[in-house]
Amino acid sequence: MSTGFDGADVVGGVLMRRSIVALATTMAVLSVASCSSGDSNAQQPTGTPAPSGQATNNAPAPQPKPIAMTITPTDKAGNIAPGDPIVVTAADGKLDTVTVTNQEGKAVAGALAPDGSKWESSEALGYSKSYTVNAAGTGTDGKPSTMTSSFTTVKPGRQVGVSMIPQDGQTVGVGQPLAFYFSSNVADKAAAEKALKITAEPATEGAFYWFRDNEVHWRPKEYWKTGTKITVNAAIYGKALGPGVFGKEDRKSSITIGNKVVAVADGATKQMTVSVNDQVVKTIPISMGKPRHETPNGIYTVMSEQLNYTMDSGTYGVPADTPGGYRTKVAVASRLSNSGIFYHSAPWSLRQQGNSNVSHGCINMSTENARWMQEIGAKGDIFEVRNSGGQTLQSWDGLSDWQLSWDDYKKGGKK
Repeated sequence: MSTGFDGADVVGGVLMRRSIVALATTMAVLSVASCSSGDSNAQQPTGTPAPSGQATNNAPAPQPKPIAMTITPTDKAGNIAPGDPIVVTAADGKLDTVTVTNQEGKAVAGALAPDGSKWESSEALGYSKSYTVNAAGTGTDGKPSTMTSSFTTVKPGRQVGVSMIPQDGQTVGVGQPLAFYFSSNVADKAAAEKALKITAEPATEGAFYWFRDNEVHWRPKEYWKTGTKITVNAAIYGKALGPGVFGKEDRKSSITIGNKVVAVADGATKQMTVSVNDQVVKTIPISMGKPRHETPNGIYTVMSEQLNYTMDSGTYGVPADTPGGYRTKVAVASRLSNSGIFYHSAPWSLRQQGNSNVSHGCINMSTENARWMQEIGAKGDIFEVRNSGGQTLQSWDGLSDWQLSWDDYKKGGKK
């Protein structure tokens, strides 16, 4: 080995060049590794899981399956309520056709959903009849399938009818409750409420309240809004309302809410203030119940309007031919309670009207004022009695639902 200057310089230069090359190679490798780890499009090595949150494209495609159909009522079922619908559903495919026929071969109407996932009957069945359901569908595997179910409907032990107030086509006041009267007691009150379908435009909050086992009312939380359109469908036919008891027939009614007419009769002043749509329009002199016949205080709802009506004390237990009894025909009368409270024309007490209370409990006024009241008003108007000196009106007396607070009304009454 040369020990001169030139020799040492050559060896040192070679070593230096080799070191520089090695360093550059190392840096290049690190740079490539860094770029690969930061590139979201870099291909992962086979068998290496994708980083958390990164989507993969290797999820298995859904496998074709045969259709799965369900028919309600089930095959060989018995004692089916004829008011319950027939329902056919499909999973992993769609229904193509569904037919339902009774024992005479008569078809039952129904509708198939646009996507073929469900068919439901649209008409009620008959009592004590047998039915057959035939359903056909196609699975996601493209293969057709069929299914059949046969069942029988119940033979009712007893059928219950229902009537209701107000009747179809009537325009009524803002205080009108919807009252339903069943022909016999209802054991399953929840089923009855479910069958009584009430819709209003605009939408109105309300609740059911059972005054007796055969009488339920529906009242809004607050007075109806003028112009409200109400549709009532008492769809009780074929519905089980208790053990062996079923609904006899449906009832329907369309009702309109008229002007807000409120009369406030004050026993202290012997005056009645009448407002229409919250504007006072008239003050009328009146006479209410005399001592021991005081008119009950409270919020009444006008129940009916009559002309040439006979007022008979016998309706509240005092025969006309006994002391305190009477039978008198009046030109105008509107019933406020079942216990015999009316507002009516009373020409015989004109001098007392506005001065003293001399009636047997009714609200007396002149024939002209009574007739005017009926002309501007309707059934369902609000009639409030104050300061009469009498007891409190009972909520079950007539249509006096507004005697109950909303919190009490929502409890549902005689459940």
